[in-house]
Amino acid sequence: MTANHESKKPKNAKPPEEFWELRLYVAGHTPKSIKAFANLKKICEEHLEGKYHIEVIDLLKKPQLAKGDQIVAVPTLVRKLPEPIKKIIGDLSNTLRVIVGLDLRPKKREKGTTTSEMQVGP
Repeated sequence: MTANHESKKPKNAKPPEEFWELRLYVAGHTPKSIKAFANLKKICEEHLEGKYHIEVIDLLKKPQLAKGDQIVAVPTLVRKLPEPIKKIIGDLSNTLRVIVGLDLRPKKREKGTTTSEMQVGP
């Protein structure tokens, strides 16, 4: 006789929400690095609503960490989770490019809005 092991998940259980793990590689407190962090924080607050963690890595202090994520330019944003890993190089000032690069899914476009005004969500 074999034991029957079934999962006891409720039928209406929601899938776990995605959590975004982001790393921003910078080289010191340069204007470009500061701008990249500010732009990233704004995008995350508007579109990820508390479902993210940003780790800022200063390569002037820890240059050995560049090798792990194959960083060749700074600032560079690396999306570690959700997989697959994605990278964006630059100060992240082009919000739409960052949204597309992070693979955030846009909600339906509202009538009368421009692409830069689109609301996006997970």
